[in-house]
Amino acid sequence: MVERYSRNEMASKWDLKAKYNAWLKVELAAVKAWNKLGLISKEDCNKILKNAKFDIARIDEIEKTTKHDVIAFLTSVSENLGEESRFLHYGMTSSDCIDTAVALQVKESLELILQDLQNLLEAIKKRALEHKFTLMVGRSHGIHGEPITFGLVLAIWYDELLHAKELLEHAKEVISYGKISGAMGNFAHTPLELEEEICKDLGLKAAPISNQIIQRDRYAQVISALGVMAASCEKIAVFIRHFQRTEVYEAEEYFSAGQKGSSAMPHKRNPVLSENITGLCRMIRSFVTPALENVALWHERDISHSSVERFILPDSFVTSDFMLVRLTNLIEKLLVYPENMIKNLNLTGGLVFSQRVLLELPLKGISREDAYKIVQRNAMKVWQDLGEGKKAINEQGESLFLLALLNDEDLKKNLGEEDIRACFDYAYYTKNIDAIFERVFK
Repeated sequence: MVERYSRNEMASKWDLKAKYNAWLKVELAAVKAWNKLGLISKEDCNKILKNAKFDIARIDEIEKTTKHDVIAFLTSVSENLGEESRFLHYGMTSSDCIDTAVALQVKESLELILQDLQNLLEAIKKRALEHKFTLMVGRSHGIHGEPITFGLVLAIWYDELLHAKELLEHAKEVISYGKISGAMGNFAHTPLELEEEICKDLGLKAAPISNQIIQRDRYAQVISALGVMAASCEKIAVFIRHFQRTEVYEAEEYFSAGQKGSSAMPHKRNPVLSENITGLCRMIRSFVTPALENVALWHERDISHSSVERFILPDSFVTSDFMLVRLTNLIEKLLVYPENMIKNLNLTGGLVFSQRVLLELPLKGISREDAYKIVQRNAMKVWQDLGEGKKAINEQGESLFLLALLNDEDLKKNLGEEDIRACFDYAYYTKNIDAIFERVFK
């Protein structure tokens, strides 16, 4: 069971206090770097490091006049300093502070997301191993295809989320860059060594080149990686919603004691969590387009990206974090009904074995075209019988499709009864499960 209900933890990384703390980290790293390079004395450096602090209410008050958040922040910090405050933000532009600080916030947020995702992967793996050989029907176009296992379905989810994890890990590398290159990125007022020293102190790398900002392709890669992850999570939620449909009922969300599904219909047990997850994933993906549109700015910078990022950065991370925790809990508590899976597997009266029969005939010298005709005409007869309400399986446990094949004279010329019956073996479809799981779970 996932113990961390992390929405508050993630949200705290994006509130005003977190933002200003990140800004202060960058400004203090700059003070230390200037001291190392000889501009600021050790005494002044120590005074700033000891006394620099901010007051959110005071920043708000100052900003009413300045209409500039960074200036308001710096003024608030300077009010706690003496003459040494002249070295605060020395040679820097606002984006030197902001973009480097945002890199810290995004990096830490991605670390939380990656832990969330690891928890989800572990939950899926556990359920996959539990249902490694739990037979069910595989579907294409929503129509029964061939036998698979529920473990295979879960293994697919696991492998796909590994791809998302790789993207997010790469995004963490891409975003972990700072810049202190000045208002136009020409380092006219600060040496490159200062930028390198500040970024090293903060656990970041120095951007090889920047203008007034860190280029927004980095941000776009982060949000896009979250969007891909959300798409895969929605896929899982949609699967669960389908499994819980009354006509299917192969799995369902845990329904706790006292829980209510409908104000009007007391019998209802609805897939509300997976429906909620579907909606959350749609929201996360909706942030991808504005992130991509933020890449193209005027010349060395405009601020059309700024208002967008004030929404998409905190909202995408808080929503992703909440969604992943919710999905993990859903997977851990998911109710699975193997008996209903077998019942549904038999619904089409053995038609799920049609390809197995088809592939036997060419081995007996029958052309694929003729083999297909033989198998299909019997399958179509079964569909008609099912449509007329005939039982898929008779009292002797024989399926409609098996009986149809046993009565087909053309087929019997090439396949004996024993050969036909041998085609109706579920073990044939599970013989490679161990090898597949070895590939996926190593």
